[in-house]
Amino acid sequence: MSSLPSLLSMMSQLIATPSISCSQASWDQSNKGVILLLEKWLSGRGFQCEVMPLPGQPDKMNLIATIGQGAGGLVLSGHTDTVPYDDDRWQSDPFKLEERDNKLYGLGTCDMKGFFAIVLDTLRDMDLSKLKQPLIILATADEESSMDGARALVEAGRPKARYALIGEPTSLTPIHAHKGIMMEKVRITGKAGHSSNPGLGNNALDAMHSVMSELMVYRHGLKEKYRDANFVIDYPTMNFGCIHGGDNPNRICGRCELEFDIRALPGMSNESLYQEIRNLLPAIERQTNTQIELHHLFADVPSFSTAKESDIIKACERLTQKEATTVAFATEGPFLNQLGMETLILGPGSIDQAHQPNEFMALDQIVPMQHVIKGLVERYCLTPSTENK
Repeated sequence: MSSLPSLLSMMSQLIATPSISCSQASWDQSNKGVILLLEKWLSGRGFQCEVMPLPGQPDKMNLIATIGQGAGGLVLSGHTDTVPYDDDRWQSDPFKLEERDNKLYGLGTCDMKGFFAIVLDTLRDMDLSKLKQPLIILATADEESSMDGARALVEAGRPKARYALIGEPTSLTPIHAHKGIMMEKVRITGKAGHSSNPGLGNNALDAMHSVMSELMVYRHGLKEKYRDANFVIDYPTMNFGCIHGGDNPNRICGRCELEFDIRALPGMSNESLYQEIRNLLPAIERQTNTQIELHHLFADVPSFSTAKESDIIKACERLTQKEATTVAFATEGPFLNQLGMETLILGPGSIDQAHQPNEFMALDQIVPMQHVIKGLVERYCLTPSTENK
């Protein structure tokens, strides 16, 4: 087996390899460079590596790296892409790892290229020839935009294991649940005309006022109907994010668009919410003599929940000395759960630094994370599966 670079060298190389994913084509990039680095390092440690291009997107790919055999085992998972960055707000080069003030700065240090370097460094001195169950390192594409990498895995029905950890930045706190997210657009087409005579047109802004009023009533109903005390914001939320309409104050507005999101609690159906909203619109359409359409901005992400009694939740609570809790942000967790794995979210670094200029991972997060990884590999891969059911 070939030797691994040092932890900081691996992190430096990952950070130096741009892999931005974005809904805007001008920002969007391939993640191939990151995948090939991970493949080289993991194959050198004896892992069987499979690079899986996404359907219809040959420049985007997942990596499934497996060592050991059996029906159980553990997946250590992360995404290889980053968000875009504001170059003028960074105090250092986002693509050059820089250490200062006991922190490692760079785009993706905590979210979440640094996790892969920590995993590989942890495995460096472990005897992987003695595995009784498989250990799988999973690296995905486009988590920060479409989550197409995770969706492709569900379609393929792979990988298979009993337990999974996703190393998103949680300040080393086990996360057993998060809300889902759906992002939608309402487009209203009216009829433009001269503002001096309202009868010359149908005002799309007036119709949007009615739509927003109905949505606010619906939002209040969701808050009254659904509660989950496990969350700080213990009800489903709806946020009106942006609105665009009209072109001049002396013209009747001919078109208006509203974009909003809904974050549903575990147990709620995104599809049911979408249909309920769609059913509110025909009456307003008739009343305003406009055309009203509802569209998905992006494919939705389901809510995520793993029972707090799950063995991996309990194991990570012991390893971190922290009680499992919930977060508001979405992850690939629900997709790994769909693959039949009991999944939790736990990783080094803070979500407060993710998606921010001068993103960093504090150095004091590394050793505790290695303690968690080593403990999980020993529990789920170095012992027979009957001992950790």
